[in-house]
Amino acid sequence: MTLTLTLNLPDAPALRHVSEADMRLELACALHAQGRISKTAGAEMAGLDLFAFQDALGEREISTYTVNDLHDEVAALRPMFPAQTLPVSK
Repeated sequence: MTLTLTLNLPDAPALRHVSEADMRLELACALHAQGRISKTAGAEMAGLDLFAFQDALGEREISTYTVNDLHDEVAALRPMFPAQTLPVSK
């Protein structure tokens, strides 16, 4: 399924140098930063591969590390440090 969106912007000099690809990337980054779409969906929206999208997020100082990533790492570390007290994962 493809969603088509028409966006009418003012004919301002500052916007004349912004391409459709730039707008798609900025929108994808903003939606990901708000937690509204995943990295995979953002990459698809921006027309980039996942690694290029992650780079774009990093350039904008948008974290690509999630709470789920933290829980996965804690679960992976638990067997390596059985005597240590680690936070309880969900």
